[in-house]
Amino acid sequence: MSEKLKVGILGGTGMVGQRFISLLENHPWFEVTTIAASPRSAGKTYEEAVGDRWKMTTPMPEAVKKLVVYNVNEVEKVAATVDFVFSAVDMSKDEIKAIEEEYAKTETPVVSNNSAHRWTPDVPMVVPEINPEHMKVIEFQKKRLGTTRGFVAVKPNCSIQSYAPVLTAWKEFEPYEVVATTYQAISGAGKTFKDWPEMEGNIIPYIGGEEEKSEKEPLRIWGEIKDGVIAPADDIKITCQCIRVPVLNGHTAAVFVKFKKNPTKEQLIEKLVSFKGVPQELNLPSAPKQFIQYLEEDNRPQVTLDVDFENGMGISVGRIREDSIYDWKFVGLSHNTVRGAAGGAVLCAELLKAQGYIEKK
Repeated sequence: MSEKLKVGILGGTGMVGQRFISLLENHPWFEVTTIAASPRSAGKTYEEAVGDRWKMTTPMPEAVKKLVVYNVNEVEKVAATVDFVFSAVDMSKDEIKAIEEEYAKTETPVVSNNSAHRWTPDVPMVVPEINPEHMKVIEFQKKRLGTTRGFVAVKPNCSIQSYAPVLTAWKEFEPYEVVATTYQAISGAGKTFKDWPEMEGNIIPYIGGEEEKSEKEPLRIWGEIKDGVIAPADDIKITCQCIRVPVLNGHTAAVFVKFKKNPTKEQLIEKLVSFKGVPQELNLPSAPKQFIQYLEEDNRPQVTLDVDFENGMGISVGRIREDSIYDWKFVGLSHNTVRGAAGGAVLCAELLKAQGYIEKK
């Protein structure tokens, strides 16, 4: 057995679970040794359990095909085989909260793609370039759970990745009012066009729960740890509309911003392209070298040209221009199932390993 950390994927047969498995193929630190899913998949090989539902463009990795799928509800049994788990289970919010804490209580760290724990006050919700210091709240969570190494950490919603990093890069200019409309890919609903033919040539102006997440989650990311919990920022207001569009991968945002200290266009661009965080400083395996790129052309960013920037882990920004009502406006693009989902969670796990929170059992 290699020196790599042994990883379990909870909910490994779904679209985000599949994305975890494809991203972790040949990962230098982590090795998928265990896959858990619903009782109906348990006992089958991974290849049998997924069948014709493999949704990635790359083939299923050979290393996982013959792994026998565990029942995700057999927590002790799954936890005994791994050093930590990624969670992408498809259950109700309350069930997800309960099962993720159950895994944590077996002294197994849980890095979750789910939204269930995003507002649990002592659970860090982290974009590693923006708020790596929030991982410190884990020590308070462990006291609550009665664990020594088990905890839950989460990544935020996919929709905010195309604008929250941009606003973070511009923090010194004090953005205080933001209007954003996101144009969200169908893979965000775990679908392809084969599963959802009615999305072809169509848009749906509603995505359940998405607008609230898009308005509130950045505030938590920009918050501070106070008395063992994360207190959201209160110096900025965001209002959002979220629209489902006929695109497979890639969430685009059209954003308007008011600043207390109005910058020049040159200052805005310079802050974006020079913006780095702890993942870049530590050279974490999944970290993009260039976190945010600025594209000068009037017709960029485009999903087909730019969604895979930095292997889907970078953010693309274009069309920064002055606005007649707000100060500035821009268009942002991020890959919703890589940076916005599994890739963002893998980067969180790399940060947690680097910070000493995840280690071999």
